[in-house]
Amino acid sequence: MFDLTGKRALVTGASGGIGAAIARALHAQGASVALSGSRAAVLDEQVADLAGRAPERAHAVPCDLSDSAAADGLLGAAVEALGGIEILVHCAGITRDNLALRMKDAEWQDVIDVNLGAGFRLARASLRPMMKARWGRILFITSVVGATGNPGQANYAASKAGLTGMAKALAAEVASRGVTVNCVAPGFIETAMTEALSDDQRQRITGAIPAAHIGAVDDVAAGCVYLASDEAAYVTGQTLHINGGMAMF
Repeated sequence: MFDLTGKRALVTGASGGIGAAIARALHAQGASVALSGSRAAVLDEQVADLAGRAPERAHAVPCDLSDSAAADGLLGAAVEALGGIEILVHCAGITRDNLALRMKDAEWQDVIDVNLGAGFRLARASLRPMMKARWGRILFITSVVGATGNPGQANYAASKAGLTGMAKALAAEVASRGVTVNCVAPGFIETAMTEALSDDQRQRITGAIPAAHIGAVDDVAAGCVYLASDEAAYVTGQTLHINGGMAMF
């Protein structure tokens, strides 16, 4: 099950913990993967690691998604590296936290542009070849915050909620052509960000999670492998929440 041999995937945000784990998981299931992110040196390390197992199936395509022109060119760069794209995973995301009363226009717009705007641009560019092939998978990595909200993150919550609404609209548009569009919404996951938490902060967070621990990046990656597979062909317009039960929908 979940065999992705012969499929080609672009993963944005692959220089971060969750994105890197998704790229590794897709690669492990047989997919060829283009890893994209803003930190080229980190991407090179990720590709070198994957290349030890299958060098022809891992490529780095650095991109700063805050640059709209660069975002528009990313899919073409991935297609050039891989020869085509059947799977798009938009995991890239930034935060510019501030209370709404203090939030500057740039703090709002920067987050919307990268998290939501770039996701739309990449999805729009990938839809035509996917529809022509009558097979495609688009995954947006959202967040529990997009469903619950979070003080000081009006911009981030709006961007992630926007991805959820967009996924549903796109899913309805392309389902008849064999293309699915879904979201994966992580809760608290062990990353560089959570490593910086104090013991008290960690205790408060885990106390609010019925599973009683913070999740692993591989938990999120496993959900993406399923949604990218043939086995998930009848799942579209949905959000898979991976949060240990901290928010149930």
